[in-house]
Amino acid sequence: MQVTFLGTSSGVPTRGRNVSAVALRLPQRSELWLFDCGEGTQHQFLRSELRVSQLRRIFITHMHGDHVFGLPGLLASLGLAGTCTGIDLYGPDPLRDYLEGVLRTSSTRIGYPLRTHKAQPAASSGGLLLDDDDLTVRCAPLTHRVPAFAYRVDQKPRPGRFDVERAKAEGIPPGPIYAELKAGRNVTLDDGRIINGASLCGPDRPGASVVYCTDTVFCEAAVELARGADLLIHESTFSHAEAELAYQRQHSTSTMAAQTALEAGVKQLVLTHLSPRYMPGNPMTPDDLVAEASAIFPNTLVAKDFLSLDITPADPAAA
Repeated sequence: MQVTFLGTSSGVPTRGRNVSAVALRLPQRSELWLFDCGEGTQHQFLRSELRVSQLRRIFITHMHGDHVFGLPGLLASLGLAGTCTGIDLYGPDPLRDYLEGVLRTSSTRIGYPLRTHKAQPAASSGGLLLDDDDLTVRCAPLTHRVPAFAYRVDQKPRPGRFDVERAKAEGIPPGPIYAELKAGRNVTLDDGRIINGASLCGPDRPGASVVYCTDTVFCEAAVELARGADLLIHESTFSHAEAELAYQRQHSTSTMAAQTALEAGVKQLVLTHLSPRYMPGNPMTPDDLVAEASAIFPNTLVAKDFLSLDITPADPAAA
Protein backbone atom coordinates (compact mmCIF):
# COMPACT_ATOMS: atom_id res chain seq x y z
CA MET A 1 0.00 0.00 0.00
CA GLN A 2 1.10 3.56 -0.67
CA VAL A 3 -0.22 6.73 0.98
CA THR A 4 -0.18 10.12 -0.76
CA PHE A 5 -1.20 13.28 1.06
CA LEU A 6 -3.33 15.55 -1.14
CA GLY A 7 -4.26 18.04 1.59
CA THR A 8 -2.72 18.64 5.01
CA SER A 9 -4.19 21.93 6.27
CA SER A 10 -7.04 22.34 8.74
CA GLY A 11 -10.01 24.62 8.21
CA VAL A 12 -8.84 26.57 5.19
CA PRO A 13 -6.25 26.02 2.44
CA THR A 14 -2.96 27.91 2.44
CA ARG A 15 -0.51 28.60 -0.37
CA GLY A 16 1.41 25.46 0.50
CA ARG A 17 -1.27 23.19 1.92
CA ASN A 18 -4.72 22.23 0.69
CA VAL A 19 -7.46 21.02 3.05
CA SER A 20 -7.87 17.40 4.07
CA ALA A 21 -7.51 14.51 1.61
CA VAL A 22 -5.36 11.37 1.71
CA ALA A 23 -5.14 8.84 -1.12
CA LEU A 24 -4.39 5.16 -0.52
CA ARG A 25 -2.93 3.50 -3.59
CA LEU A 26 -3.28 -0.27 -4.01
CA PRO A 27 -0.86 -1.08 -6.84
CA GLN A 28 -1.60 -4.82 -6.92
CA ARG A 29 -5.17 -4.09 -8.03
CA SER A 30 -4.73 -0.75 -9.84
CA GLU A 31 -7.09 0.89 -7.38
CA LEU A 32 -7.28 4.07 -5.29
CA TRP A 33 -9.15 4.78 -2.09
CA LEU A 34 -9.62 8.33 -0.82
CA PHE A 35 -9.95 9.49 2.79
CA ASP A 36 -11.74 12.84 3.07
CA CYS A 37 -12.22 15.18 0.16
CA GLY A 38 -11.72 18.83 1.00
CA GLU A 39 -12.27 21.63 -1.50
CA GLY A 40 -9.87 21.42 -4.44
CA THR A 41 -9.03 17.75 -4.04
CA GLN A 42 -9.56 17.03 -7.75
CA HIS A 43 -7.05 19.78 -8.55
CA GLN A 44 -4.58 18.05 -6.22
CA PHE A 45 -5.10 14.83 -8.15
CA LEU A 46 -4.14 16.68 -11.34
CA ARG A 47 -0.92 17.89 -9.71
CA SER A 48 -0.01 14.40 -8.50
CA GLU A 49 1.02 11.21 -10.26
CA LEU A 50 -2.18 9.47 -9.13
CA ARG A 51 -4.86 8.46 -11.63
CA VAL A 52 -8.30 9.54 -10.48
CA SER A 53 -9.75 7.00 -12.93
CA GLN A 54 -8.63 4.31 -10.47
CA LEU A 55 -10.71 5.76 -7.63
CA ARG A 56 -13.13 3.16 -6.22
CA ARG A 57 -13.86 4.01 -2.58
CA ILE A 58 -14.12 7.23 -0.55
CA PHE A 59 -14.15 7.34 3.26
CA ILE A 60 -15.35 10.53 4.96
CA THR A 61 -14.43 11.14 8.60
CA HIS A 62 -17.08 13.80 9.34
CA MET A 63 -19.24 16.41 7.67
CA HIS A 64 -17.25 19.60 8.28
CA GLY A 65 -16.67 21.51 5.08
CA ASP A 66 -12.88 21.21 4.96
CA HIS A 67 -13.39 17.44 4.67
CA VAL A 68 -16.33 17.23 2.21
CA PHE A 69 -16.60 20.38 0.06
CA GLY A 70 -14.50 18.80 -2.70
CA LEU A 71 -16.72 15.76 -2.99
CA PRO A 72 -19.51 17.04 -5.32
CA GLY A 73 -17.04 18.45 -7.83
CA LEU A 74 -14.92 15.32 -7.88
CA LEU A 75 -17.94 13.05 -8.35
CA ALA A 76 -19.32 15.28 -11.10
CA SER A 77 -16.01 15.23 -12.97
CA LEU A 78 -15.87 11.45 -12.75
CA GLY A 79 -19.33 11.38 -14.35
CA LEU A 80 -18.28 13.69 -17.18
CA ALA A 81 -15.24 11.53 -17.90
CA GLY A 82 -17.58 8.62 -18.62
CA THR A 83 -15.11 5.97 -17.51
CA CYS A 84 -16.05 5.48 -13.84
CA THR A 85 -17.43 2.02 -13.06
CA GLY A 86 -18.82 3.02 -9.66
CA ILE A 87 -17.91 4.60 -6.33
CA ASP A 88 -18.62 3.38 -2.81
CA LEU A 89 -18.77 6.08 -0.14
CA TYR A 90 -18.51 5.53 3.62
CA GLY A 91 -19.13 8.06 6.34
CA PRO A 92 -21.52 9.75 8.77
CA ASP A 93 -25.29 9.39 8.43
CA PRO A 94 -25.82 12.83 6.73
CA LEU A 95 -23.41 12.04 3.89
CA ARG A 96 -26.06 10.64 1.55
CA ASP A 97 -28.50 13.52 2.12
CA TYR A 98 -25.71 16.05 1.57
CA LEU A 99 -24.70 14.54 -1.75
CA GLU A 100 -28.24 14.01 -2.99
CA GLY A 101 -29.10 17.61 -2.14
CA VAL A 102 -26.13 19.26 -3.81
CA LEU A 103 -26.29 17.04 -6.90
CA ARG A 104 -30.03 17.58 -7.28
CA THR A 105 -29.99 21.35 -6.80
CA SER A 106 -27.06 21.74 -9.20
CA SER A 107 -28.77 19.51 -11.80
CA THR A 108 -25.77 17.21 -11.78
CA ARG A 109 -26.29 13.73 -13.16
CA ILE A 110 -24.03 10.90 -12.06
CA GLY A 111 -23.93 8.29 -14.78
CA TYR A 112 -22.33 5.55 -12.69
CA PRO A 113 -23.34 3.61 -9.55
CA LEU A 114 -22.90 5.72 -6.43
CA ARG A 115 -23.37 3.70 -3.24
CA THR A 116 -23.30 5.17 0.28
CA HIS A 117 -22.65 3.20 3.46
CA LYS A 118 -23.09 4.41 7.05
CA ALA A 119 -20.04 4.04 9.27
CA GLN A 120 -21.93 4.26 12.56
CA PRO A 121 -23.14 0.62 12.81
CA ALA A 122 -19.64 -0.79 12.37
CA ALA A 123 -18.15 1.82 14.72
CA SER A 124 -20.70 0.98 17.42
CA SER A 125 -20.39 -2.80 17.13
CA GLY A 126 -16.66 -3.02 16.54
CA GLY A 127 -17.33 -5.14 13.45
CA LEU A 128 -15.92 -4.79 9.97
CA LEU A 129 -17.02 -1.90 7.83
CA LEU A 130 -15.62 -3.62 4.75
CA ASP A 131 -14.11 -6.99 3.84
CA ASP A 132 -12.80 -6.63 0.32
CA ASP A 133 -10.77 -9.57 -0.97
CA ASP A 134 -7.36 -9.08 0.66
CA LEU A 135 -8.27 -5.95 2.67
CA THR A 136 -10.46 -5.14 5.66
CA VAL A 137 -11.61 -1.78 7.01
CA ARG A 138 -12.63 -0.99 10.56
CA CYS A 139 -13.74 2.31 12.04
CA ALA A 140 -14.12 3.88 15.47
CA PRO A 141 -16.01 6.88 16.83
CA LEU A 142 -13.88 9.94 17.62
CA THR A 143 -14.46 12.81 20.04
CA HIS A 144 -15.32 15.91 18.03
CA ARG A 145 -18.01 18.58 17.80
CA VAL A 146 -19.95 16.49 15.26
CA PRO A 147 -20.02 12.70 14.72
CA ALA A 148 -16.61 11.69 13.39
CA PHE A 149 -14.85 8.42 12.62
CA ALA A 150 -11.31 7.11 12.31
CA TYR A 151 -10.60 4.38 9.76
CA ARG A 152 -8.17 1.46 9.77
CA VAL A 153 -7.19 -0.51 6.66
CA ASP A 154 -5.56 -3.90 7.15
CA GLN A 155 -4.07 -6.07 4.46
CA LYS A 156 -4.81 -9.70 5.21
CA PRO A 157 -1.82 -11.97 5.90
CA ARG A 158 -0.04 -13.03 2.74
CA PRO A 159 1.19 -16.58 2.03
CA GLY A 160 4.71 -17.31 3.20
CA ARG A 161 7.62 -17.42 0.77
CA PHE A 162 7.56 -20.38 -1.59
CA ASP A 163 10.60 -22.68 -1.32
CA VAL A 164 11.44 -23.23 -5.00
CA GLU A 165 14.53 -25.34 -4.35
CA ARG A 166 12.62 -27.71 -2.08
CA ALA A 167 9.88 -28.06 -4.69
CA LYS A 168 12.47 -28.99 -7.32
CA ALA A 169 14.11 -31.44 -4.93
CA GLU A 170 10.76 -33.19 -4.51
CA GLY A 171 10.50 -33.58 -8.28
CA ILE A 172 7.79 -31.00 -8.85
CA PRO A 173 8.32 -29.57 -12.33
CA PRO A 174 8.35 -25.76 -12.64
CA GLY A 175 5.41 -24.16 -14.40
CA PRO A 176 1.90 -22.87 -13.70
CA ILE A 177 1.58 -25.46 -10.93
CA TYR A 178 3.96 -23.35 -8.83
CA ALA A 179 1.40 -20.54 -8.68
CA GLU A 180 -1.11 -22.94 -7.15
CA LEU A 181 1.41 -24.18 -4.62
CA LYS A 182 2.48 -20.62 -3.74
CA ALA A 183 -1.15 -19.88 -2.91
CA GLY A 184 -1.10 -22.78 -0.43
CA ARG A 185 -3.48 -24.99 -2.42
CA ASN A 186 -3.38 -28.77 -2.80
CA VAL A 187 -2.17 -29.93 -6.20
CA THR A 188 -2.31 -33.41 -7.74
CA LEU A 189 0.76 -34.24 -9.84
CA ASP A 190 0.81 -36.39 -12.96
CA ASP A 191 2.32 -39.25 -10.92
CA GLY A 192 -0.68 -39.17 -8.54
CA ARG A 193 1.02 -37.49 -5.62
CA ILE A 194 -1.01 -34.85 -3.77
CA ILE A 195 1.14 -31.93 -2.70
CA ASN A 196 0.01 -29.50 -0.02
CA GLY A 197 1.26 -26.10 -1.15
CA ALA A 198 1.27 -24.79 2.42
CA SER A 199 3.97 -27.32 3.29
CA LEU A 200 6.29 -25.67 0.77
CA CYS A 201 5.67 -22.15 2.06
CA GLY A 202 7.11 -20.36 5.05
CA PRO A 203 4.96 -18.76 7.76
CA ASP A 204 2.32 -16.30 6.65
CA ARG A 205 3.64 -12.79 6.22
CA PRO A 206 1.67 -10.01 7.94
CA GLY A 207 -0.06 -7.49 5.76
CA ALA A 208 0.37 -3.74 6.01
CA SER A 209 -1.91 -1.56 8.14
CA VAL A 210 -2.70 2.15 8.13
CA VAL A 211 -4.95 4.24 10.39
CA TYR A 212 -6.41 7.65 9.49
CA CYS A 213 -7.50 9.63 12.54
CA THR A 214 -9.00 13.14 12.28
CA ASP A 215 -10.74 15.26 13.71
CA THR A 216 -10.65 14.48 17.43
CA VAL A 217 -9.28 15.37 20.82
CA PHE A 218 -7.31 12.54 22.45
CA CYS A 219 -9.58 9.51 22.96
CA GLU A 220 -9.13 5.85 23.89
CA ALA A 221 -11.15 4.69 20.86
CA ALA A 222 -8.41 6.00 18.57
CA VAL A 223 -5.75 4.20 20.61
CA GLU A 224 -7.59 0.90 20.35
CA LEU A 225 -8.20 1.24 16.62
CA ALA A 226 -4.56 2.10 15.94
CA ARG A 227 -3.04 -0.63 18.09
CA GLY A 228 0.00 -2.17 16.38
CA ALA A 229 -0.53 -0.36 13.05
CA ASP A 230 2.35 0.20 10.66
CA LEU A 231 1.33 3.81 10.05
CA LEU A 232 -0.85 6.20 12.04
CA ILE A 233 -1.94 9.38 10.27
CA HIS A 234 -3.17 11.66 13.03
CA GLU A 235 -4.32 15.24 13.15
CA SER A 236 -2.08 17.79 14.87
CA THR A 237 -4.14 20.94 14.59
CA PHE A 238 -2.50 22.70 17.54
CA SER A 239 0.79 22.86 19.40
CA HIS A 240 1.07 21.70 23.00
CA ALA A 241 0.89 25.32 24.18
CA GLU A 242 -2.61 25.57 22.66
CA ALA A 243 -3.97 22.55 24.56
CA GLU A 244 -6.79 24.54 26.13
CA LEU A 245 -7.93 25.71 22.70
CA ALA A 246 -7.63 22.15 21.39
CA TYR A 247 -9.99 20.89 24.08
CA GLN A 248 -12.44 23.70 23.38
CA ARG A 249 -12.53 22.91 19.66
CA GLN A 250 -12.20 19.14 20.09
CA HIS A 251 -8.96 18.85 18.17
CA SER A 252 -5.59 17.29 18.95
CA THR A 253 -2.26 18.82 19.79
CA SER A 254 1.04 17.41 18.57
CA THR A 255 1.54 15.77 21.96
CA MET A 256 -1.93 14.19 21.92
CA ALA A 257 -1.14 12.62 18.55
CA ALA A 258 2.18 11.34 19.88
CA GLN A 259 0.53 9.94 23.01
CA THR A 260 -1.97 8.07 20.83
CA ALA A 261 0.88 6.61 18.78
CA LEU A 262 2.83 5.62 21.88
CA GLU A 263 -0.07 3.95 23.67
CA ALA A 264 -1.16 2.17 20.49
CA GLY A 265 2.34 0.86 19.77
CA VAL A 266 2.34 1.93 16.11
CA LYS A 267 5.50 1.85 14.00
CA GLN A 268 5.31 5.35 12.52
CA LEU A 269 3.32 8.55 13.17
CA VAL A 270 2.59 11.21 10.56
CA LEU A 271 1.12 14.53 11.66
CA THR A 272 -1.42 16.24 9.41
CA HIS A 273 -4.35 18.72 9.56
CA LEU A 274 -2.10 21.56 10.70
CA SER A 275 -3.54 24.94 11.62
CA PRO A 276 -2.49 27.73 9.22
CA ARG A 277 -1.05 29.53 12.27
CA TYR A 278 1.98 27.24 12.03
CA MET A 279 3.07 28.30 8.56
CA PRO A 280 6.83 28.73 8.09
CA GLY A 281 7.88 32.17 9.27
CA ASN A 282 5.44 32.24 12.19
CA PRO A 283 6.59 31.86 15.82
CA MET A 284 5.62 28.16 15.72
CA THR A 285 6.25 26.07 12.60
CA PRO A 286 5.56 22.50 11.48
CA ASP A 287 9.11 21.60 12.55
CA ASP A 288 8.25 22.67 16.09
CA LEU A 289 5.18 20.41 16.07
CA VAL A 290 7.36 17.48 15.01
CA ALA A 291 9.84 18.27 17.77
CA GLU A 292 7.06 18.27 20.37
CA ALA A 293 5.66 14.97 19.15
CA SER A 294 9.08 13.33 18.74
CA ALA A 295 9.88 13.95 22.38
CA ILE A 296 7.12 11.43 23.14
CA PHE A 297 7.15 9.27 20.01
CA PRO A 298 10.48 9.50 18.13
CA ASN A 299 9.41 8.00 14.80
CA THR A 300 7.32 11.02 13.81
CA LEU A 301 7.24 13.18 10.72
CA VAL A 302 4.95 15.92 9.48
CA ALA A 303 3.01 15.50 6.26
CA LYS A 304 3.15 17.96 3.41
CA ASP A 305 1.05 18.00 0.29
CA PHE A 306 2.10 15.31 -2.23
CA LEU A 307 4.25 13.42 0.26
CA SER A 308 4.06 9.69 -0.58
CA LEU A 309 4.90 6.86 1.80
CA ASP A 310 5.12 3.14 1.13
CA ILE A 311 3.64 1.00 3.90
CA THR A 312 5.74 -2.13 4.20
CA PRO A 313 5.24 -4.48 7.16
CA ALA A 314 8.18 -6.37 8.57
CA ASP A 315 8.82 -9.76 7.00
CA PRO A 316 9.21 -12.39 9.76
CA ALA A 317 11.38 -14.49 7.42
CA ALA A 318 13.93 -11.67 7.32
CA ALA A 319 14.18 -11.41 11.10
